[in-house]
Amino acid sequence: MKILAFGASYSKNSINKQFAAHVAHLFEDQKIEILDLNEFDLPLFTVDVETEIGHPEPAKRFVQKLSEADFIIISLSEHNGSYAAAFKNLFDWASRVKMKMFDNKKLLLLSTSTGGLGGASVLASAAKRFPRHGAEIIDSFSLPDFFQNFDTKKGIIDEALHDKMKDLIEKAKTAF
Repeated sequence: MKILAFGASYSKNSINKQFAAHVAHLFEDQKIEILDLNEFDLPLFTVDVETEIGHPEPAKRFVQKLSEADFIIISLSEHNGSYAAAFKNLFDWASRVKMKMFDNKKLLLLSTSTGGLGGASVLASAAKRFPRHGAEIIDSFSLPDFFQNFDTKKGIIDEALHDKMKDLIEKAKTAF
């Protein structure tokens, strides 16, 4: 099985990219690809720009990456309660290339932040929106206080959150 994982952020040191990569590697013996969204640089989406240039190659490549995966893990960055602007732009372009961009694939939605809610608002928004684009959401998980609850070598260090993630991984494994 091929797992595609990414943090829905263009930050070079994205905690959501770190978190998505960590969770992807909890699925042992699978082919894993970690995307860096910086490889999908796009102009700001407007209908006028779309009319002028069509669908940019980076948007087409992103949709192709989604279609090549068997399972997708996305860790959403939250900016002011919503998607990061750059990810929202990629999402808008991708939906114009292919409305059902997730191809009825199973998704695990994650979020993390440095705050106590762990990106819960954006997670709820994506859980509601992504199925309209062909996603089958298996489950979701929000990790609050990233720097207090996560270690790059150990993973989730809070015992209760660690156990919750372990249960979520087992649930996800039974979904395929």
